[in-house]
Amino acid sequence: MTSATTLSFATPFAPADSKLANYERRHIPSFTWDAHACLPLDEKTPIDLLDTYVAGHIDYVCVNVGMDMNSIAHILRVIAAFRAKIAAHPDKYMQIEKFEDLAIAKSKGLLGVGFDLEGSVMLQDMPEMVPVFAKLGVKQIHFAYNRNNSVSGGCHDVDIPLTDLGIEMVKAVNSSGMIMDCSHTGRQSSLDIMRVSSKPVVFSHANPRELGGHERCIDDEQIKACADTGGVIGICGFQRFIKSKNAPEVPDMIRHIKYAVDLVGVDHVGIGLDTMPSVAGTNDFPDGVDKDFYWPAASGYGPAAGGAAVFDPRKLPALADALISIGYSPDDVDKIMGQNFMRVAKASW
Repeated sequence: MTSATTLSFATPFAPADSKLANYERRHIPSFTWDAHACLPLDEKTPIDLLDTYVAGHIDYVCVNVGMDMNSIAHILRVIAAFRAKIAAHPDKYMQIEKFEDLAIAKSKGLLGVGFDLEGSVMLQDMPEMVPVFAKLGVKQIHFAYNRNNSVSGGCHDVDIPLTDLGIEMVKAVNSSGMIMDCSHTGRQSSLDIMRVSSKPVVFSHANPRELGGHERCIDDEQIKACADTGGVIGICGFQRFIKSKNAPEVPDMIRHIKYAVDLVGVDHVGIGLDTMPSVAGTNDFPDGVDKDFYWPAASGYGPAAGGAAVFDPRKLPALADALISIGYSPDDVDKIMGQNFMRVAKASW
């Protein structure tokens, strides 16, 4: 998640225009997976924000429920509120608790929803906390949100190794039915996590640094190490990391997808858009926490930096068809759009 103040959709998502609404699809992927999305971390957040993912024909979306700067109390309120609101709409959404639920949700035409945590401060230096969050629906976690902590290094801080506690945390994640993620994580810590993990490791929302050029992006060694675990790089739709002049469009996403596929193969690339609607009256950033610490201006954040638009999830059908048009096979498109992350989930959950 990037600062929720950087992006706003009207109403809170603008209605799909006629081109999106009437789009004639050339290829329908067998399963579409968005590995990371953000809703405002507030119990007042309207759950119908998820309808945008339904409109994008997404079958599963993993939603952030807390970051390193959020207290446990805050995170638990968000989880409780989101779970209750999802359960209140069984005609549209389904909380994903286990791998088999993905097929059930798909067969019923429902959007499957899982949760993820961005950081490890909420684990309170206790590996025993990992299975607790897993039972609350957290299906994916990375250990540092941009800054270093007692478990791991962050991507906007001094590059440090994974700590001894971090090694124990990786083992806890592997044994608790979560996907091990390295987004926002420092370079050396991410390489250490991928060395220690007994399960596939992902970058749920990260782009190749060769193209994106930002500290939050990942270099070729990290991409290759991820693939060597059997993992997946989820191409992020955030403008600042995709390095597009305007709001990211299909060609921008394809440029990053193609780079990663050419580097490590089609079995290790997926989608993790990092969509971030803001909603009036909600507040997901704790009072008294310095936003500039987590999103430093020196690293290209803040109003002066610009570049805070995100690829619209309703355009994912057009992305799938564009991949077909440039020569990817239907099977390969299915892998990129969801099957690769499904494979990791089956191995991890």
